Amino acid sequence: MAVSNIFSLTAPNTQLEQTTRIAAPTPNEAHVKFGDFLKKSIAEVNEAQVTGDILTEKLARGENVDLHQVLIATQKASISLNTVLEVRNKVVEAYQEVMRMQV
Repeated sequence: MAVSNIFSLTAPNTQLEQTTRIAAPTPNEAHVKFGDFLKKSIAEVNEAQVTGDILTEKLARGENVDLHQVLIATQKASISLNTVLEVRNKVVEAYQEVMRMQV
């Protein structure tokens, strides 16, 4: 069994390093991307809430809706809303922590 040189395995490949580097986004680009992500997430939560409300109304009116579909939709909406609230709480907590830092 042949043993290869360990330095040939750990030597940096400059061509590979150059092709795998990704330019860091500017602060403005990061701000816009994060804002778009938040808008999309809030829209999805709102959509889940509306779907749950519509199915609940249909069930209350006696329309042909399965009870388990209503429960699943309302539970998804509830979990989504709780997740958004917890993320908001963590963001506010992180902001407050940054503001308490002494420079």
